[in-house]
Amino acid sequence: MKILVVDDHAVVRAGIRQILSNAADIEIVAEAETGQSAIDMIEQINVDVVLLDLSLPGKDGFDVLREIKNHKHTARVLVLTIYPEQQYAVRAIKAGASGYLTKDSLPEELINALRIVASGQKYISSVLAQKLAEHLIFNREKTYEKISHREFQVMQFLAKGLSMTEIAETLHLSIKTVSTYKRRLLEKLGLRTTAEIIIYAIKNDLA
Repeated sequence: MKILVVDDHAVVRAGIRQILSNAADIEIVAEAETGQSAIDMIEQINVDVVLLDLSLPGKDGFDVLREIKNHKHTARVLVLTIYPEQQYAVRAIKAGASGYLTKDSLPEELINALRIVASGQKYISSVLAQKLAEHLIFNREKTYEKISHREFQVMQFLAKGLSMTEIAETLHLSIKTVSTYKRRLLEKLGLRTTAEIIIYAIKNDLA
């Protein structure tokens, strides 16, 4: 099984390499620090699974998922991130990921998840399975799940008290672009001010 590891932290990549060295059937053939470099490598190298962090400089993990889906690459994606399932997992699966793990998972769970995803199956926890079942059975979608990933990030950063300039710097975007995401947020959520965005995020446990 050929793996591409995508994470912007060298220490994390080294840790993953150490963990996977214990699995004879798994080989890390490439590593990427950014979303764009990951996309470039997927175009050039045949890999079975992309082990993908969501938080990346420039193009983030959701951008990578979209590229893979749009270009119909055969590589499957297992998300490995610090973000909790309740905030991002359903989003990631709907965007095309074959599995979702948080970085506090056990090494054995990571190896098992890679094998399951490589075999063509989905790897999801019981918590995520329940959330996906709710979407399928009740066909319900909360308002905040209709916003884009970038809009979601802007909302979270605003709720944490970051200024527009700080958000732009953190996401490596222009202030104008961040302002556009904020405007779309207000429109989609039916809100009027930044304060209302913050209140909305806190009330929905999204801060």
